[in-house]
Amino acid sequence: MVSRPTPGPARYYAPHGGLPGQTELTTDRSRFTTAYAVLPRRTMTDIVTSYLPFWDDTRLWVIARPLSGFAETFSQYIVEVSPGGGSDRPELDPAAEGVLFVVEGTLGLTIEGAAYDLAPGGYAFIPPGTAWTVRNGGSDAARFHWIRKAYDAVEGLDVPEAFVTNEQDVEPTPMPDTEGAWVTTRFVSPTDLRHDMHVNIVTLEPGGAIPFPETHVMEHGLYVLEGKAVYLLNEDWVEVEAGDFMWLRAFCPQACYAGGPGRFRYLLYKDVNRHAKLGSFVR
Repeated sequence: MVSRPTPGPARYYAPHGGLPGQTELTTDRSRFTTAYAVLPRRTMTDIVTSYLPFWDDTRLWVIARPLSGFAETFSQYIVEVSPGGGSDRPELDPAAEGVLFVVEGTLGLTIEGAAYDLAPGGYAFIPPGTAWTVRNGGSDAARFHWIRKAYDAVEGLDVPEAFVTNEQDVEPTPMPDTEGAWVTTRFVSPTDLRHDMHVNIVTLEPGGAIPFPETHVMEHGLYVLEGKAVYLLNEDWVEVEAGDFMWLRAFCPQACYAGGPGRFRYLLYKDVNRHAKLGSFVR
């Protein structure tokens, strides 16, 4: 067994907006292809923020949305809530389930009347049709990821219940034969078939690798929380760093090498545990 250092406190990159200076180069790492997209952190500026109905003192970066022929199962926002801001009607789609993951500041969350305080690393799963509210009662802006998916209900399976936790309270699972160089923090058991999406955290220590081109039906959103790496996306090796977002359609080959000097970590979305939808056939 290779001895690896005990990781320090979790750090999460969060965008703060602004604009690049007039003297900076326009050239960047932004890419949009038929197989994947890369949104570098420098693209998350003030001029691409948006607002939502029934949210106060809040803006957001929409970093993924369903696109026909690309990635169709989820949307992902980075939400910035100013002190005192929030919403008593955050979700307008009764079919939508959601995951909140706090990267900066503190957030007051209620789910069906139960109150929670989420600090950085805080994670909440919210089932479809659930009454919830969110407020920033702190003195600094709160920033969190909000991942949404239309829940794919199955007759005979209950809808999963809401839960709130923190990354620090979840033991990471080492990937087989990696001696701890590659671990996954799973917030939901892979065998719990009530869940049709997983939102996990993947951690690679310096020198750790995903050593083969994963090629699979699951769509991905990968937001880099910490560190840097070289990522294989389809046929291209792309350098990514904390604050970058990678958006992958189904079957896009992917692999990774974390060169250091620190660990490389990302928040990962994927759709799971459901039959492929089949079209109607004329007989």
